[in-house]
This record gives sequence, C-alpha cells and structure tokens, in this order.
Amino acid sequence: MIHDDTAIDSPDEAAPASIGSDDATGTPGPAGGRRQPRGGPRPDRPKRRDVNGWVILDKGVGMTSTHAVAVVKRAFNAKKAGHAGTLDPLASGILPIALGEATKTVPFVMDGRKAYVFTVTWGIETDTDDAEGRPVMTSDARPEREAVEAALPRFIGAIEQVPPRYSAIKIAGERAYDLARDGEVVELVARPVQIDHLAVVEHDGQRTVIEAQCGKGTYVRALARDLGRVLGCYGHVSALRRTRVGPFTEAESCLAATLEEAGPDGNGPHLHPVETALDGLPSVAVSRDMALRLMRGQPVILRGRDAPVEGKAFATCGGILVSVGDVERGELVPHRVFHLGGTAPQRG
Repeated sequence: MIHDDTAIDSPDEAAPASIGSDDATGTPGPAGGRRQPRGGPRPDRPKRRDVNGWVILDKGVGMTSTHAVAVVKRAFNAKKAGHAGTLDPLASGILPIALGEATKTVPFVMDGRKAYVFTVTWGIETDTDDAEGRPVMTSDARPEREAVEAALPRFIGAIEQVPPRYSAIKIAGERAYDLARDGEVVELVARPVQIDHLAVVEHDGQRTVIEAQCGKGTYVRALARDLGRVLGCYGHVSALRRTRVGPFTEAESCLAATLEEAGPDGNGPHLHPVETALDGLPSVAVSRDMALRLMRGQPVILRGRDAPVEGKAFATCGGILVSVGDVERGELVPHRVFHLGGTAPQRG
C-alpha cells in the first residue's frame, strides 16, 4: 500500500530506574522499600540522544513502516523519529527516516518525485489491488508485451486516479481500509495525480515488470488495477520496490541489519544532513545576528546579487542550517527553525 502519511514519534526520554521496587508485585522490601525484581535489579535503560539527520533505509519485504522507524530509532538511540511516505509490508525499498530536527523537513521529501519498479500479475483483480487481497475478478486472457506498452501512455501525465479501497484516505474521519475491513462499501472519488514515466522492463505473458516515476499521492496498486481493466485481463501488484523518494536513492540506502549491528556509536556514516531533504531549494548564508532573528521567527532582509528573489529558501549560518521559509519582497520569512548540534552531520 503506497501512501504519503508521516508518522512521527514523540520524544521519549527514559525514566530513571526505580531503585528497590518490584513492578510486578509491589510488595514491601527491606527498610520500607520494595523488593527487587527476580534476577536482580533492572539495568538502566540507555538515555535517548539528540540525533538529527536522515537515514535512508532499504526496507525489506514483511516489515511495516512503523516497525522500520522503531528499528532505526533504537539503532541510533534517538529521541525522535518519523518516516516520509509509508511503504506496505508487501513492498521493499527506499523509506527515508527522519531523526530529531529532520522531522521538520519531512513535507519536502514527501512532496518530491518517487520511483518504483513493480510487477503486475495478470488474470486476477483483488479487493486490495495487491497479492494480499482476495480475488474479485478473473480472466483467462493474457496481454502481449506490445499491448501493455501501447496502453501505458494513457496513464502518463496529469490523470485522475481512484485510490484503492484499502488505503489510508479518510472518509468521514475514518481510514478507508478500516471501513473496508469492517465490510462497508467504500466509494472513493478520483483524485488528480501526476505520472511522469512508465516503461516495461520485463514481460513473460503471466506478469509484467514496469518502472514508474510519479508524484505525491499516486497509488501503484491502483495503476496496476486500471491497467488490467484497460487491457481486459485484470491484474494486481504482486511485487513492489521503491527506488527513489525525493533526493534519496538506493545509492545512499542501508539495511536495518547493518544499523542494528553497528549500534548508536557506529552509525554515523549512515546519517545524512538535515538539509539533504531541501535539495533543489536555494540557500543563503546569513550572519549570526540575522540567524538569531530567524530563530525568533522574525524575517530578515536579504542583500546581495545572489540572494533568492521569491519562493522557498533555507538559511545557514557558519554552515549550519538555521531556518527554511519563503522569500517575499526581499525578506526571508521563516516557517521552520532548527536547533542543530551534537550528532548533526554537516556538508563537506
């Protein structure tokens, strides 16, 4: 299931261990205290750290996005984490995970272009539009490669797409997949999406591998469903891999096992600067006084030939990200300010 929700954990400083207490029984211990738990005192839980940056996880099949965030958060012993764009357990590939101050830049990543390689198995349409659902329509017909390639152009560009019934879209305050699981009839309206590229990679008669580049809100499962209907043979996604999200690609990715093995002190090479998410936005270097104004939420006047004229931009001071905002009439109006330090990597 491909959607663009963002899950951000709130900071969870570890509570200090309670000396001489037994959470299970609460029975009195020596000297008016509490009995120790069996097996001796509980070890102190490591204190969460301020970690700021992006981790580009190559999520494996079977792992939920929520679990992936928890794994990365634990591997870095970080206080705060969130992901940019959900990947279903069925899917693998790029899941950018923001730590600390990087969570403030999640919307910029989610608004970026995405790339996928997915497999459509022909002859069966399912209620979830993927291999996890139950068949609802079947056909003995199988498309030729030429027919698939001829049908792809009608799905390229700005199109209207009806999301899958099993999606995270809200209907009267409830998720569509919750309503569908309860047996309710879910009617979703078509939404505009942008698909920039579709191409057949492999075809063997029973299934076709397709690569896609698209914008925010595009459902690959719905694309496979609609393609099968156009070809008159039905179809569903049987494999899906995301290869790019915004500026992040497979080249920068790492596996969960690698992070877990390295631990908090060895994962520095896998942490990318917070401003990596702002790739493509103009930047401006500001003085310390200007940085302090921005940190207070106050606009600053930009001077110089190279200053951005209009639109989104971010400011740095001494190479450290300070804020991101809009340039309006020669002023940078901050919308997000950053408090970076500690483990935040810097460019260069």
